Amino acid sequence: MKQTIKTAGKFAAIVLLSAAAAGITTYLMQPREKEDNPTFTQLFPQSMAPMPASYSSNYRAGAIDLTQAAESSVNAVVHIKSTQLGKVQTVQEPMDIFEYFFGNGRGGGQRQVQTQPKIGFGSGVIISEDGYIVTNNHVIEGADEISVKLNDHREFKGRIIGTDPNTDLALVKIEGDEFPTLPIGNSDELKIGEWVLAVGNPFNLTSTVTAGIVSAKARALGVYNNGIESFIQTDAAINQGNSGGALVNANGELGGINAVLSSPTGAYAGYGFAIPTSIMTKVVADLKQYGTVQRAILGIKGNSLSGDQYRGEAISEQLKKKAEELGVIDGVWVAEVIEGGSAAAAGIKVDDVITGIDGKQVKSMAELQEALAKHRPGDKVSIKLVRDKDEKELELTLKNAQGNTKVVKNVDMDILGAAFVELPEQLKRQLNLGYGLQVTGVTDGKMKDAGIRKGVILLKANNQPLRTISDLEDVLKNASQSPEQVLFVTGIMPSGKRVNFAVDLAQEE
Repeated sequence: MKQTIKTAGKFAAIVLLSAAAAGITTYLMQPREKEDNPTFTQLFPQSMAPMPASYSSNYRAGAIDLTQAAESSVNAVVHIKSTQLGKVQTVQEPMDIFEYFFGNGRGGGQRQVQTQPKIGFGSGVIISEDGYIVTNNHVIEGADEISVKLNDHREFKGRIIGTDPNTDLALVKIEGDEFPTLPIGNSDELKIGEWVLAVGNPFNLTSTVTAGIVSAKARALGVYNNGIESFIQTDAAINQGNSGGALVNANGELGGINAVLSSPTGAYAGYGFAIPTSIMTKVVADLKQYGTVQRAILGIKGNSLSGDQYRGEAISEQLKKKAEELGVIDGVWVAEVIEGGSAAAAGIKVDDVITGIDGKQVKSMAELQEALAKHRPGDKVSIKLVRDKDEKELELTLKNAQGNTKVVKNVDMDILGAAFVELPEQLKRQLNLGYGLQVTGVTDGKMKDAGIRKGVILLKANNQPLRTISDLEDVLKNASQSPEQVLFVTGIMPSGKRVNFAVDLAQEE
């Protein structure tokens, strides 16, 4: 379970430019075909679980029976065990002063060590009868093996369909059919003060249920780097291992995916936070259909005029003065408009205050991010804003990070058309290098097109050191998600000659 502790600080400008799904991704652009987009229930067919009859009759009277909601939820919540296998790593040994002066003069050397396997635990929610499971990205991140255990003690091997660290969501698949599922509810309809259940399988002890109320909505905690945060806050007890579990309403419907525990101790002593289904359904549908998230961005930098009291961030004097100047209490102040983005194309300007989207009020950046997270590039949205103390409404077409509305499809590192090995120790000593990746073979692909040939040693890509193949994968992922879609590579030939390359990652339509 991710944790966060309240910290004080000033609001930083937030850029509504988000990376896409994790993994080794580059992009294949194709025109959008909205008419071919299946619905969520078509992508994830659900078993027909009976709805609790007690909810509708008793909710208004205040006598809420949560037993049926709990009973219908526990079987759809699973225990997930993720394993990172041990790996061979190169470590630098400390310098021996006697070896330095009386040995080979090089001081500390390097040696190969075998790391121990790492095992993590979490929860997940079955959302389709054919075995698709949604969980948190941080539960399965870096996993070489995934084991899924159901509430009835059946165990399955899981495989990752896709991940999205920006929302901390992941989609996992187990093979089989007629699995129990949890009906998907509408998180927008959750009310503050409404009873909810937190269902998880944290300690491999079968599913566990706790109860509480919705304490707040659209919370931004700053726990995800450049991520999308609009959490449902609850006082239902959530502990480590509940990550990926279900937040369920009294009607037995999934309202969110538990993700974060706010606690000074690491155990339950505060609030839990869940990712709303309004974000979850869009993300996992994209992961199944495309392998990566089709992220729509507005193309602005801005701040919430009202600040975020949960994070303990006081509203700066600058923001207070700006709010008074603009005559607006709540909303997202536009500090900068990104050239080529959808906001610029629609005529949004600096010092506009966004107060609504598609008829829904927007009070904070978190609410704006949640609303945008439901959309794909190419969708048209209506934006309400205040400019010079007058309300205006604009219609715009959302774009992706590349500044267009085309579908982004997931491919693997084969696009580079090259094979790599970590630089052997002998070659490191010969060339006086501390790290690098050597190209051991080149076929048709992006690296061949850039002039990279067998034998070249890659040292950096986009200013990031390349110590392992995983480093190259990470840089490739980030570069493929950028508007430029280029890898700027610096390297060296075995002769010692320095070389530079520009690898164009863009794909032809």
